[in-house]
Amino acid sequence: MAEFEPLQDEITAETLVVGGGISGITTAIETAEVGRNVILVEKKPTLGGRVLATNQYFPKLCPPSCGIEINLKRIRATDKVRVLTLAEIESVTGEPGKYEVTIKLNPRYVNDKCTLCGECEKVCEVERDNDLNYGLSKTKAVYLPHMMAYPHRYVVDPAFANDDRMKKCVEACPYGAIDLDMQPRTIKATVKAIVWATGWQPYDATRIDNLGFGRIKNVVTNVIMERLASESGPTEGKIVRPSDQQEIKSIGFVQCAGSRDENHLPYCSAVCCLASMKQATYVRERYPDAEVHMFYIDVRSPGRYEDFYVTSQADEKFHFHRGKVGKIVENPANGNVILEAENTLTGQITKLEVDMAVLAVGMVPNTVDQAPPLDAPIDEFGFLIAGGDRGIIGAGSALRPMDVAASIQDATGAALKAMTAEVRR
Repeated sequence: MAEFEPLQDEITAETLVVGGGISGITTAIETAEVGRNVILVEKKPTLGGRVLATNQYFPKLCPPSCGIEINLKRIRATDKVRVLTLAEIESVTGEPGKYEVTIKLNPRYVNDKCTLCGECEKVCEVERDNDLNYGLSKTKAVYLPHMMAYPHRYVVDPAFANDDRMKKCVEACPYGAIDLDMQPRTIKATVKAIVWATGWQPYDATRIDNLGFGRIKNVVTNVIMERLASESGPTEGKIVRPSDQQEIKSIGFVQCAGSRDENHLPYCSAVCCLASMKQATYVRERYPDAEVHMFYIDVRSPGRYEDFYVTSQADEKFHFHRGKVGKIVENPANGNVILEAENTLTGQITKLEVDMAVLAVGMVPNTVDQAPPLDAPIDEFGFLIAGGDRGIIGAGSALRPMDVAASIQDATGAALKAMTAEVRR
């Protein structure tokens, strides 16, 4: 069975995997199942990454709980993976074959006596924004991050660990699991290979002034749309307008929101067109009479995904509009949003009023905020360049924008690269 927080201050393994999303989990499992020890480091309280926040995988359109559950079962079945959550890489020295890594373990404020009885949560008077739902709902300051959280244990938001009101949680726990005096720890790890699988974040849509996100209530992003459609999301799967919680009758998907734009993201994130078409299926399944509009520069659905595009085109209530939306304004009379776009074929300006707009924002690698160690090379957009001479192996969206299926394939390859690097030493 996978181990969690180590009691010792020094640990060793063949491979260190940084990032506990789908790429990092896959790399760790594939490495462990051939008999090599792995340290899997995740900065958040649970494994799962952005896949946890997704309503359905593409293209199978099945819930992510399927894949996550299988992977967590595989992790639980091995003693070769040591999982470190709430962990950060502070420094890395050395070279392929022998890296010395300093890892900071931040306090969970809940120890391994937790039985998930929920008594602490019942008495907690402090609320926080639910980051899984992008602030659209609240949790208590002591909370279970997700129903499939791993480790399956409560956590206290560190912003409230010193709040006197949290003492009620300590008193309410019959097992002595709440420990507000927990302190950060630093441990040393010696490993032979490092896989950097730190994933991605959505582009900050508040920076795209002309599209109104943050100012206009009924403009949301594609990642928020996933949570609105999810039964575990803030609306229990009902796709409703944030302004008045009314079910939608029409919706507009705005492609390349900030992408392929020299003022924001110059590159294409490759998955956004298909993600919007997937999200359109959420709408059409729940509200068969709803009208769906998608504004695009050009639709990108490579390879076998072209069939999905053809099926979407055949839907009489799914309307494709060629043209990038240049402006979104609110109709103050009803809270609707008006999308303005120029058709790049005809030159005509289109104005369309819909109940809600979804901005297809691009994927930004987390390496922008946390650069890989040892001056491993990154490109002008922040993506890790494969094959650097410092031996740091990239996986998944740390290398380029990828969907879940591509990330899993790439992460499997990263596991093999790490093992090959060990052999070469």
